[in-house]
Amino acid sequence: QLQASGGGLVQAGGSLRLSCAASGRTFSRYVMAWFCQALGREREFVSTIRWSGGSAYYADSVKGRFTISRDNAKNTVYLQMNSLKPEDTAVYYCAAETSGRWSPHVRAAREYDYWGQGTLVTVSS
Repeated sequence: QLQASGGGLVQAGGSLRLSCAASGRTFSRYVMAWFCQALGREREFVSTIRWSGGSAYYADSVKGRFTISRDNAKNTVYLQMNSLKPEDTAVYYCAAETSGRWSPHVRAAREYDYWGQGTLVTVSS
C-alpha cells in the first residue's frame, strides 16, 4: 500500500515536497517512481529511483528542478519540487515496481505493480 502526501497550492517559483509512505517489509528492494496526470492528459513519467537510491531518471521537463530521494529505513520516497511552474499542475502518483529490475523501461507506467492514491499539486501563475 502506498500513501502519497504533500500536495497543495503554491505560487510559481515556489517549492513543495511530496512524500510517499509504503507498507511492506521489502520496500528497500522496490524501484519507486513518481508520475503525474494533468486534467485531460495521460499519466506521465516524472522520476524514478533505484532501490539503493544510487540511480535515478528524470523527465526532461523536471531535470534540474525536481529531486527524487528515498529513506529505506522509513519506507518512504520523496519528490522535492523546486522552481514550480503552472504547467507542473497535476495529480502526482507514487508507484512501486516490486521486482527491483532497473533499466530505461522503468520510465514506463506499465512496469509498476502498485500505485498510491495521488496528491494534487496546483501551481498558480
